[in-house]
Amino acid sequence: MRICSLLPSATEILYAIGLGDSVLGVTHECDFPPEAAGKPALIRPRVDPQDSPAEVDRRVSEIIARGESIYVVDAEMLSNLSPDLIVTQDLCHVCAASPDDLAAALTRFEKQPQVLSLTPRSLADVWEDIRRVGRATGHMREADELAERCADKVARIAATAAHAPARPRVLCLEWLDPFYVGGHWIPEMVSMAGGEDVLGRVHQPSYKVTPEQIVIARPEVIVLMQCGYGVARAAEEFNAASLPAGFAELPVVCEHRVFAVDANSYFSRPGPRLADGVALLAHAFHPDVFPDAPCANALLSI
Repeated sequence: MRICSLLPSATEILYAIGLGDSVLGVTHECDFPPEAAGKPALIRPRVDPQDSPAEVDRRVSEIIARGESIYVVDAEMLSNLSPDLIVTQDLCHVCAASPDDLAAALTRFEKQPQVLSLTPRSLADVWEDIRRVGRATGHMREADELAERCADKVARIAATAAHAPARPRVLCLEWLDPFYVGGHWIPEMVSMAGGEDVLGRVHQPSYKVTPEQIVIARPEVIVLMQCGYGVARAAEEFNAASLPAGFAELPVVCEHRVFAVDANSYFSRPGPRLADGVALLAHAFHPDVFPDAPCANALLSI
């Protein structure tokens, strides 16, 4: 089967169930496993991810307000690759290309490929999407085994975390300028890891919050999981940010209970490594119960 993936998490799933050799094209963000980055990039962004958070937000808002996409699909390359299956998403048009971005490109095809669109909002949805990819590719056994491993890992963490002496109040920040709190599966991940998400809405999109809302929420742990960033960039942006009045005086900041994480790998992308993200949070919330850091260089205390 000839497959093109327009979604980094789908690329991870395809490789994890043994279909790496069948993946012919990916996105500019597909970097896991490392060999995926060597495949032709079918997507490019119209916003420079290296810009400041405020500038990225301004440009994204400007493009969306015009009714345009922030991604460009290389229609000619996609047509030349002639895939049997294209995997995309219809969850967040800021995070990755959507079926709408494919519309013009697909007019070039004499024989229309199958398009599989993934729209997870919970951990269970993510595990089911793994199975959907397995069904669409004839790799159901491998996909089912992978989904079961992920679900079992999270369940074991949750069972252990349930015996922790306390559940810290947790704030997950998906963006810093302006402030956005993580949504969809993030509050669920916090709960499974033994915490209480103070502003995130379970299985609902991320949303903008004010500094006043953060102060009133009294978080005991802050997790910086800026969408599209690794741990170093997340920490760098926080340290360089002009924190609003009252923010720097919060006990959680003064007591260094702020953690930068590798959002790209373990939180933003709805794929198998979300299970590792739950393990990272459990270690951050309850280091006495979960003393071993599960993923090297993916968590940094600020």
